[in-house]
Amino acid sequence: MMLLSSFWDQFLQSLEKTRIEKQETSPSLIYSLLKQLRPIDLSEEKVILGCNNPTVRSFLEKKIPEIQDVLSRYLEKKMKVELTVIEVKKTEKKTPLLNYQPALSDVLYKTGLHVKYSFDNFAVSSTNQVAYAASQAVTNGLGHTYNPLFLYGGVGVGKTHLAQAVGRKILEQDQERKVLFGPADQFINELIESIREKSTAKFRRKYRRLDLLIMDDVQFLGGKQAVQDEFFHTFNSIISSGGQVILTSDRQPFEIKGLEDRLRSRFSGGLIIDIQPPDFELKTAILLIKAKEKNIELDIEAAKIIADQVDDTRALEGTLLSLYSRVIGGKERIDLELVEGFFSKKQESVVQKVIPQDIVKAICSFYNIRVSRLRGGSRIVNIVLPRQITMYILRNYLKMRLEEIAYLLKRKDHTTVIHAVDKISKLMMKDALVKKEVDQIIQTLNLST
Repeated sequence: MMLLSSFWDQFLQSLEKTRIEKQETSPSLIYSLLKQLRPIDLSEEKVILGCNNPTVRSFLEKKIPEIQDVLSRYLEKKMKVELTVIEVKKTEKKTPLLNYQPALSDVLYKTGLHVKYSFDNFAVSSTNQVAYAASQAVTNGLGHTYNPLFLYGGVGVGKTHLAQAVGRKILEQDQERKVLFGPADQFINELIESIREKSTAKFRRKYRRLDLLIMDDVQFLGGKQAVQDEFFHTFNSIISSGGQVILTSDRQPFEIKGLEDRLRSRFSGGLIIDIQPPDFELKTAILLIKAKEKNIELDIEAAKIIADQVDDTRALEGTLLSLYSRVIGGKERIDLELVEGFFSKKQESVVQKVIPQDIVKAICSFYNIRVSRLRGGSRIVNIVLPRQITMYILRNYLKMRLEEIAYLLKRKDHTTVIHAVDKISKLMMKDALVKKEVDQIIQTLNLST
């Protein structure tokens, strides 16, 4: 039995290795099913696999051709698969029919977090090291260390990145934790909608039972009395039940106009940290990290020139993608010569005509996915969203016909494009992060309506 177990473990490991090599973010259904089976017997032509009960066996029998195909390819010879029911000991816990562990990217998406924000890709320097250390401390003492944690600073200093990194770390440790990230205007809009639909009880259950609430841009709560009253009770409910609150703002609590004293007091009751604009060294580090994430070869001397020329932190990534678009299909490397030429020509403000393929490549670079996957049939969140954004930009900025977009992205018909354009239009109105990303891609491509 030990030999059989070893064979089965190696087989499953090979499937997982193949998934990683193909850059698939979530396990396939067939892999999740195979993990629930046990090898009973192995011969030259047949493998007998055991499952927990007749119901599971009945379901899996429909999948036998797939299982045989995967196993035959692994063993490099044709194999038959037979299923049998094995008795579960009383001490063992029965496994549900589909014990499917969701991918981390799907969990993050449902909580409002973005997969690209983590501690691993956050560049640290003297301008943000206190905020970084405090955020790390919060993950190790959720609800007990620096509660609330209030991060403030100008645009592009990393407030949202750090706050989301905390949420991601907590979910990596335990996916059952109730975590929610959202901008303040989302809280405001949802509250108004709940009042209109007489569903405030549902709204309060969503927000007041969290283990971690991350609210971005809380300065927008200022001057809205009813909203502040609701958030005051939400804040108290989370803190009193042992939960954690993280807030970000472009200014300190006492500088937020129209903020009630009781909320200002609550915001000031934890740790308030000012994150300064990144210095030259930090901007250079950010560029190198972004380049590595997107598999872009970037010379350090070239990164220094970009950091020196670009003041806006958020424009760093856009500049990097603009430069990369100029080397695709060529030397595939951003060097000092290219960067110097880019900034000298930038003064001329020459805008080249953008073609559909430019948009597809720019979006794939931005989200670090392959063009083949964007045009493929994958329905996982971190592929579907970029695909829909591509359709939205092609339609609204290049004014392409619906049928042309469907053909370009290998969709069945134009109704898919209509749905995508409508969805992204609505999403941009209520999701500040999505709007920010779409705007950044449009800016990178020098597009205008």
